[in-house]
Formats: sequence, C-alpha cells, structure tokens
Amino acid sequence: MTIATLSPAFIRPQQLAVALETQGYGVLSPLGLAEFAGSALSELNALRTDWDHLPLDNFLRDGGSYRHRRHSCFVVEQNSVAQTPHRAHYQPLEYNALHGGMRRLFAPMAAHTVAQPVWAKLLLAIARVCSSVKGEQPWYVEAHQFRIDTRNGIGRPTPEGAHRDGVDFVAILLVARENVSGGESRIFEAEGPHGQRFTLSEPWTLLLLDDERVIHESTPIQPTAAGGHRDTLVLTFRAGGFLEQAIPSPLQGEG
Repeated sequence: MTIATLSPAFIRPQQLAVALETQGYGVLSPLGLAEFAGSALSELNALRTDWDHLPLDNFLRDGGSYRHRRHSCFVVEQNSVAQTPHRAHYQPLEYNALHGGMRRLFAPMAAHTVAQPVWAKLLLAIARVCSSVKGEQPWYVEAHQFRIDTRNGIGRPTPEGAHRDGVDFVAILLVARENVSGGESRIFEAEGPHGQRFTLSEPWTLLLLDDERVIHESTPIQPTAAGGHRDTLVLTFRAGGFLEQAIPSPLQGEG
C-alpha cells in the first residue's frame, strides 16, 4: 500500500522573516535555498558525500544503533563565521527529556566540509534572517550532521519526541532520503492548539523554525528497500552564548 505524503508550502527567501514572525516557521525549496545562500545547488550537493562517513552516535538511551552524527560549533557575527574549539553538546532536561543533562562529545565535522565556501554562505544567510527577526547580534551556532538508517528496522530522527531545543532558531535541511517511508515533520504551536505536518522529500529543502514559538518532531522512518536512510543537517542559532551545564554554587551544593 502506498502511503500519501503531504508536501510543504514553499515560500520565497524574501518571505522567511515574515513567516517566522507570523507562523513560527518557513520552508524553502532547494532552488529557493540556493538563491537564499547565493550558491548553486551543485555547491550544496558537493557536501553530501560527507554523510557517508558519520560515526555512530553512542549516546542513544533507547539502546538503538540507527543514528550517526558529527557536531561542531560556530559563532556568526556580521559577515564572519568562526569555528570554536571543539566542545560537547549539552541540553537541559527541560528541553530533552531523553538525552538532557549529559555532556555529549561527538566527532567534529570534517575540516574539508567547513572549508567549503558554501558552508559560510549558508550560515551567514540564516543568521541574517535571525537578526532581522530578533536584532543584529552574534549568533552561536551548533551544527549537527545526522544519518538515520534502517538497517535494523525502524529509525527515529527525534527519539526524544516533540520538543524545543532551547535556542532561538532551528534550521533543518534535508540532505538525502533513500529507500524509506515516514520521516514526517510535525510542528505545533508552543502556546496554542494549531499544528502542521508535511514531509521533506527533496534534497536541500530548508525548514526554519522559531524555537520559542513552536515545538517540532520528525516521525520514525521504515525501510522500503535495502540501504534505507535519511540524512539531515540541523543548525541551531542561539543569542547570548551556547547552552551550558549549570554549575551549582558552593552554597547550593549538588543536591
């Protein structure tokens, strides 16, 4: 049985800021993303082979072995992109009930990926939209390369369920989708009853979210043939610094 999938409503790059302000998210088509980043799709496609070499995520608390990832951090300010010294990824439990409270140190992104001119173009373009919504400022960016595979059956893009990331904005870019069904994107108002659902199916589709206004998740994927996987690039943009583990004061102790 063929399961119908819903396509997102694409907007023009010039409409992204307004979409974030009015509905909390916006979606660009692959050609729209290329225009937005001032690059050719061939430049973006040159990054895709890196997803074939992602190490296994060894921090999954559900016991799965379906997620592979790399992670690096950057500071984007005005027209510059600077990679920070490698650091662990941290989320409080209030934002990630499954994996929160841990300092998870993943392998960094490959140097040749970060050196591609399109990489800086992409981060700068998104940062400009973030600044147009919340004011010009440095943006602290965490970049996650994900592959969810179906070698052992079901793969879970968001095993923590519907969530916020504790940042200002989240960009989800579909890099590849091969021999899988599912993986539907679902977006819910954080303070309201409304929601949307659609499936990102074309490589280099961009979903940009206001993390303070909406909650998001992706449904599990299942194989339709051998070699099934879903590759994404997730970029989080936060004002004021990276999420850090709180250090108890000497008066508080550690409980």
